This record gives sequence, C-alpha cells and structure tokens, in this order.
Amino acid sequence: MNLNATMLGQALSFVIFVWLCMKYVWPPLTALLDERQRVIAEGLSQTEFAAKELQLAKANGAKLLEEAKQQASGLVEQGNKRRTQIIDEAKLEAEQEKARIIAEGQTELEAERHRIREELRHEMTALVIESAEKLISRQLDTDANRALVDKIITEL
Repeated sequence: MNLNATMLGQALSFVIFVWLCMKYVWPPLTALLDERQRVIAEGLSQTEFAAKELQLAKANGAKLLEEAKQQASGLVEQGNKRRTQIIDEAKLEAEQEKARIIAEGQTELEAERHRIREELRHEMTALVIESAEKLISRQLDTDANRALVDKIITEL
C-alpha cells in the first residue's frame, strides 16, 4: 500500500498543481497570448493600411507631378506667346517710328529744297538785275550783249 499511497499522493499533488496552474497561471498566460495575437494582428492590419496609403500617396504624387508639369508647360507656352506678342508690338512700334522719321526727313528735305530754290531764285533775280544794269550802263552792241549774257549763263 505504501506504493499506491505514494503514487496516489503524487497524482493528487499533480492534479492540485494542474488545477492551481489552470486557475491562476493559465488565464493570465492565455490573456497575454491573446493580447500579443491582437497586437500582431493590429500591426499587420496597420502595415497593410500603410502600404495601401503609400500606394495611394504615390499615385496622388504622380498625378500632382503630372499636373504641375502640365501647368509649367502651359506657363512656358503662355510666356512664349507673350514674348512673341511683345516682339510683334515692338516691331510695329519700330516700323511706325521709322515711318515717322522718314516722313519728317522727307518734309525737312522738301523744306530744304524749297529754301534752296528760293535762294537760287533770289540769286538769279539779283544776277539778272545786275546783268540788266550792266547792259544798260554800257550800251554795247548786240555782239557784246550776247557775249555778256553767255558769260552770265556759264556762271550760273
């Protein structure tokens, strides 16, 4: 009996040990394992969410980059159009200024021609009067008069 009592004592001790473990050790251990499993599941879920967010952010970034490139291209094109417009306006203004300067030059040229003609007319009048005075004061013969008129014409 002694052997059976020892075995029975060991079995009873084992059962008490198992019962104590099940009562006091197992619930916190399973709670800890459940909490760890929940944390890992949340981590995986957050990782998947972060990966999806990253993909979405990359797609949005690419879209924004493309829009920015299009806007920059539009601004460059608009700048080129404005530059062309400014150049065309400057050319038009230059042509108008050129035409104005040429018109002023032609007006000045005509005025100078008119002044020179008037000057020549006055000189010619003075020379004719002087020649007439010489002819009248000398009372030369016709050949002498003709020679004097020829001389005056060559001087002119």
